[in-house]
Amino acid sequence: MKNSNDPRVQQFLEEAQTAAPEKHAILQAARAAVFKCAPATTERFIYGGIMFSLADDFGGIFASKNHVSFEFGQGYLFKDPDKLLEGGGKFRRHLKLRSIEDLTAKNLAYFISQAVENAGET
Repeated sequence: MKNSNDPRVQQFLEEAQTAAPEKHAILQAARAAVFKCAPATTERFIYGGIMFSLADDFGGIFASKNHVSFEFGQGYLFKDPDKLLEGGGKFRRHLKLRSIEDLTAKNLAYFISQAVENAGET
């Protein structure tokens, strides 16, 4: 995965690589999925994680003690036939990624594509 153009994101990733290699692998794989779906995405370090933006913010990844969470600010709009998204708030939904296999098992790319589509970019 490419280095980030944002020095704070890059520092966050380097620190994660040292402190939690498995979470680092999940973070990098999630970033790769975002940039594969929407190469024009920008990223920045905010709220202790990485926020992804096109015209507007559309999602972010955050490392917690036991998992990496991929948050979708407008997740309530998503099609989720297998009920994989978590969260019951007004707008936000998330996926808890506990292993690299969860990116496929929880269909992360499908939800990223919906987030990108809702952000007005395809």
